[in-house]
Amino acid sequence: MDHLDISVGQTASRELTVTPEMIESYAQITGDRNPLHFDAAFTAKTRFGRLMAQGGIATGLLHALVAMDMPGAGTVFTKQAWTFPRPVYIGDTITAEATVLSVNPRRPMADLAFTVTNQDGEEVLKGEATVFQATPEE
Repeated sequence: MDHLDISVGQTASRELTVTPEMIESYAQITGDRNPLHFDAAFTAKTRFGRLMAQGGIATGLLHALVAMDMPGAGTVFTKQAWTFPRPVYIGDTITAEATVLSVNPRRPMADLAFTVTNQDGEEVLKGEATVFQATPEE
């Protein structure tokens, strides 16, 4: 395939409720055992106030969104730029939305805008990325 089967303005979304088990699993995979994720007494004394999820939980939802929903199977990130305006707390339900900004006419690549919001509609991640969709050789 020499181009993606998506168009500018197209959107897709995916939702996830963050559980303590996800926080533990993420820590087992990555080694991220920051006390902000595991030590309620420590976190209570910070500006965050309560246990929060690792940032990779929110960005992982974006990985699932591009690989499973839009553009779809075989899609990977080649460039990312994120900001995290608010934390994601354990128990939050987060919704990721992608919007196609541009599609490369010669290669299976696109630029996408992303937002992730919590159940209260507050933005917890905002950014843009370039994606590439690998396809099997024919």
